[in-house]
Amino acid sequence: MIKHTIRAFDADLQELASKIAEMGRLDDEQIALATDAFVKSDDTLARRVIIADDRIDALQREIEEKAISVIALRQPMGSDLREIVGALRISNELERVGDLAENIAKRVVLLTEEVKIAEAMLPLQRMVQLVREQLTSVLESYACRDVAAAMAVWRRDQEVDALNTALFREMLTYMMENPRNIAFCTHLLFCAKNIERIGDHTTNIAENVVYMVEGQPLAEERPKADLTSYVVLPLSA
Repeated sequence: MIKHTIRAFDADLQELASKIAEMGRLDDEQIALATDAFVKSDDTLARRVIIADDRIDALQREIEEKAISVIALRQPMGSDLREIVGALRISNELERVGDLAENIAKRVVLLTEEVKIAEAMLPLQRMVQLVREQLTSVLESYACRDVAAAMAVWRRDQEVDALNTALFREMLTYMMENPRNIAFCTHLLFCAKNIERIGDHTTNIAENVVYMVEGQPLAEERPKADLTSYVVLPLSA
């Protein structure tokens, strides 16, 4: 981060960065807890996640108010303005990550005890592990203004997409083998889609880091490997 002659401006930027870091930490906790609640069908833990989302929303509002105040007071230009706009955009992405974790928790509240497929949880947990790694890496790239690290996150998003597609196909197989699996598999697929979307938001953050540092958006087309929209349920013979 560039040091300025006006120390108050540096303090303003540091406050924004600190709130972004706190949002990221809370998001990571929410993703872990929501997934744990789903795997264990822990209604109490799920409700904790739902309640905790309010703090993430509050931080996003605090960042928005602070950013608007700094722009009005300091009238920044160039890279300074990109720093503030970048914090605004990243806070919006992190707020959506929190919402998606909350969506997973809400699935737990709806989930019944009828049928569960323990082995189906493993690919979901692999997706969660990768997405959490991506979130940690992209927040580190933001803190260090590290374009190379941000680009590494950007390129790995297709790994999350590929895992989601594989899980989608696996769940279709379970549903076709036994109609009693349909309810559980449907809930799991919704959870997986939320995780995949969290991966998309980490990629958005990576793009914002690149813009903040270099002053121009990425020219490359985002790599995608999510084929779930094109997977067709086979017709019975």
